[in-house]
Amino acid sequence: MNTYTKVFIVDDNEDDLFFAQIGVERCGQPAELTKFVRAEDALALLSSGVVDSPTLVLLDINMPVMSGFDFLDDFEKLPQAHRANVTVVMLTSSIDQTDRQRAFSYPSVKDYVRKPIERSKLASLIQQLQAVPLDHWQGPTSSAPEGGSRP
Repeated sequence: MNTYTKVFIVDDNEDDLFFAQIGVERCGQPAELTKFVRAEDALALLSSGVVDSPTLVLLDINMPVMSGFDFLDDFEKLPQAHRANVTVVMLTSSIDQTDRQRAFSYPSVKDYVRKPIERSKLASLIQQLQAVPLDHWQGPTSSAPEGGSRP
């Protein structure tokens, strides 16, 4: 069982970063938090291969320069060894079903969650990541229409 999780929040909006940070800090699960305002910075770190513990990436869709989908396009091209410990959850304000369907077309995306994310949802995501080998994780289920695991 994994007992330590890194959480990367990738969002260009400082307010959204702040609220997600508070959620992670108060969700009751042990996690090391890193915030990125630029998706390309998060991708560079993940590309380096130094991320060796389970990592949850909370990824916004609409960002300048590199969107969440641009990030996913490049992330999916990384060697498996660099992606093996990483689980991506889209954390977005988008209610567009096309965005949701597109997000789930990427194998690394395990969930699609509308902002703001609740502490209980964060706790559930982190618990799932800690308790289950990443290659078997299907994401938590949710009764919310925009939440839930891969269709």
